[in-house]
Amino acid sequence: MNDANAGRHAGTGAIFCWAFLVWVLLTWTLTAEQLLFGALVAALVAVALAPLGGSAGPWLLLHPGRLAGSAWLLAVTACRVVMSNVRLARRIWAPRRPLTSGMVIAATRERRPGGLTAVGLMTSLVVDNQLVDLDPSRGQLQYHAVAVPAGGPDEAAEATNLPAERLLRPLYRDRGGRP
Repeated sequence: MNDANAGRHAGTGAIFCWAFLVWVLLTWTLTAEQLLFGALVAALVAVALAPLGGSAGPWLLLHPGRLAGSAWLLAVTACRVVMSNVRLARRIWAPRRPLTSGMVIAATRERRPGGLTAVGLMTSLVVDNQLVDLDPSRGQLQYHAVAVPAGGPDEAAEATNLPAERLLRPLYRDRGGRP
């Protein structure tokens, strides 16, 4: 087997692992039939997506620095989700609080497609902000915000996406924050 085929099979294996992990998390049923069917679906997904290119395998998260960074990322994002839900519930229960919703353009330092995807997903999980559009060439993200922060794109970034971008840095391949 040549190097190109070995790389393709490794990428397909990584896609299979991610698809199977998603299957297990979504179904949350660990019967033999469910796992076997999930493995079949994951294999079909991996074969279908393999021509698009490989994927980083989930085993890369087992590196101690990435594992700690991933755990911290998960914990902080979960706390932000809970806190934003409480703030939103408080706004609903106390309608006399001013509602300053609107569109916000925030600056971003992230340029990698995977990093932009992660930032968009993490910040949209927090109900205060929903990513609407992005312009990677200008380094801008557009959000719909429940409470619009004061200031320009740099101040908006500090309130919306920069905390998520900082949490992603330990997951990069080198410790300097580069992919």
